[in-house]
Amino acid sequence: MSGAYRSGFVALVGRPNVGKSTLLNCLLGQKVSIVSDKAQTTRNKILGVYTQEMYQMVFVDTPGVHKPKHRLGEWMRQETMEAIKEVDAVVMMTAATDAIGPGDRYILDLLQTLQHPVFLAINKIDLAAKEAVLQCIESYRRLYPFAAVIPICAQTGDGVSALVDELALCLPNGPQYFPDDMVTDRPERNMIAEIIREKLLLRTREELPHALAVDIEEITTRANGTVYVRAVIYVERDSQKRIVIGKNGSVLRGVGRESRADIQELLQAKVYLDVWVKVAADWRNRKQLLQQLGYE
Repeated sequence: MSGAYRSGFVALVGRPNVGKSTLLNCLLGQKVSIVSDKAQTTRNKILGVYTQEMYQMVFVDTPGVHKPKHRLGEWMRQETMEAIKEVDAVVMMTAATDAIGPGDRYILDLLQTLQHPVFLAINKIDLAAKEAVLQCIESYRRLYPFAAVIPICAQTGDGVSALVDELALCLPNGPQYFPDDMVTDRPERNMIAEIIREKLLLRTREELPHALAVDIEEITTRANGTVYVRAVIYVERDSQKRIVIGKNGSVLRGVGRESRADIQELLQAKVYLDVWVKVAADWRNRKQLLQQLGYE
C-alpha cells in the first residue's frame, strides 16, 4: 500500500445463514449485527466501520440472497442489489460444508457485470475436512474469476486477517469517512429492536421467525436515570402471538430478561423494558407498516 490514506466500501453477500453477520461482528470486535441459526436473520443493510492507521473499510452486511415471497422479501433483495453496485469491492461468502447450489449460482450471475474486484470467503472451515475445503475452492474458481479465495472461520477468526489484508490492497485513495471510534451507523433505536428480535429468534419455532418484527415506540430517560423502552412485537396470527407469549408468559419474560441485559450494556444505563405483542395480519405485504418498521 502507498503512503496515501485509503478508504472504501465492501459488500458482504451470500445465501442466507452462511455467516455474513458473524464475520462482520468478528471484524469489528463487537456485536453490531444479530446472529441466529434461522435463515434471513439480517433484513437491513448494516454498515460496520473498520478503521486502521492508513485505511478505513466500511463493510456493508446485506440480507441473504433468496427468492422473494412477499413485499418484505423483495425489499431485502433490492437492498442487496443496491449494495453490490455501490461498493468498491465485494466479498461473496459461502460455507465449506455446503455444495454449490442454485442460490450460489444466482449470486454469481449477479456478480458477472461488476467492474470492481470480488473476493470469495469460504466460511466454516472448522466443520469441513481439508480435502472438502480444497474441492470447494477449486469448484468456485471454475465458475468465477475471483480476485482471491480465502478460507475462514468467522466464529473463531481463523483466516479473517488474511481476508482483511487482501481487501486493503484494493482500496482506492480516499478520505476517512467516519470517526475513529465509530463502528456502525445504526441508531440505538434500531439496535434495540434487533436485540429483541434476536432473542425471539433463539426461542421460537422454525415457522415463526420470518413473521416476527419489532418496533420501538418510545425511548425516554426518566428523572432517576433509568431508560424506559416500549417495544411492540408484531406477528401475523393469533396462534403466533400465543407462541411468543408462551405458557403463563414464560417465553416473553425470557425474551425481556435477556434483551434487557444486552440493551443495558448497549446504553450503559439501567433499563426498564416494556414489551407488548400485537397481531398485524400479513404485515410483510403492508407498505405503511413496512415503512414504520424501517423496511421501505
